[in-house]
Amino acid sequence: MKIHETALSGLLILEPTVFRDDRGFFLETFRKEVFDRAGIHVEFVQDNHSRSVKGTIRALHFQIPPGQPKLVRCARGSVFDVVVDLRKSSPTFRMAYTIELSENNHLQLYIPAGFAHGFCVTSDVADFVYRCGSYYDSALERGLAWNDPELGIQWPADIPILSERDRNNPTLAEYPGPWFP
Repeated sequence: MKIHETALSGLLILEPTVFRDDRGFFLETFRKEVFDRAGIHVEFVQDNHSRSVKGTIRALHFQIPPGQPKLVRCARGSVFDVVVDLRKSSPTFRMAYTIELSENNHLQLYIPAGFAHGFCVTSDVADFVYRCGSYYDSALERGLAWNDPELGIQWPADIPILSERDRNNPTLAEYPGPWFP
């Protein structure tokens, strides 16, 4: 597995080795010793799987401190994936990073605690898998406006499909905190 750094410190792209033959393919999505060597010391405790249709935007979600590190990938279809740095001490605080994750490129993102995350489905259907380093807790969950002008994210959906909650999340300027250190 190759691990690539991004412009946002701590946010990593994981590129697995894919073994293909006449039957299909095989790849590892997680191997503890590889993660340890890369400095990713997270005990994953929960796996989530969502299925969404084209144009669905699930964004921009996070859990307040101590946060929830995640390893994410698109197992079926393709998504436009977005991560926003919410760490006040970071030089990339309030900056967004985007990448395509798909069943064809097999890329994964390791998202440390301190980032908001979301995605837009660009294929007819997408299955999205999250491996989480802490349990989901609705009391800690927060969200930011998917269309915050400060972030300037160019979502690839003409008429986005959004949950009621995601339609009403605050912008970065409206978000009262708490922020990550």
